[in-house]
Amino acid sequence: MHQISIAPLTKIAFAPYGEVVEMDGCDLVSINQGFAARFDTLAKVDVATGGASVNISLFVAKPRPLPIDVKLMERHPLGTQLFFPLQDRPWLVLVCADPFVPASFRAFEANGRQGVNYARNIWHHPLLVLTDEEHFLVVDRKGPGNNLEEVWLDDQHRVCLSP
Repeated sequence: MHQISIAPLTKIAFAPYGEVVEMDGCDLVSINQGFAARFDTLAKVDVATGGASVNISLFVAKPRPLPIDVKLMERHPLGTQLFFPLQDRPWLVLVCADPFVPASFRAFEANGRQGVNYARNIWHHPLLVLTDEEHFLVVDRKGPGNNLEEVWLDDQHRVCLSP
């Protein structure tokens, strides 16, 4: 099994896979007579193919046993998929260019104030949290067509994460 190292999540490192969703570097607009701030252009949600609409949901996740044995990767060919944590706890992001090439895997640790917006067709692991009852706001596509492709990895192609 191939061990994957985990790097800090940054906009530059994650750019080939989508967008890091965070307030750092975003446009700040003062609103509500100065009693609130709006951070604009956090991500580009792309879900409008084939008559689809935006789906906003909440996920509640629990951690997988450590070390994490990666057996499955998924991607969404018809739209982006955005995950944003609703608590300030680190969580993991695992992506790859090709799930059958272990060297193409990249792992990141998000700091709890960062989300990700996976670009279309980017292979990624389902949600990976480190503590119980982690809540995420999720923005993705809802509508006709198959927007989920999964691959199960055999022993030769499996990777392992040890946070």
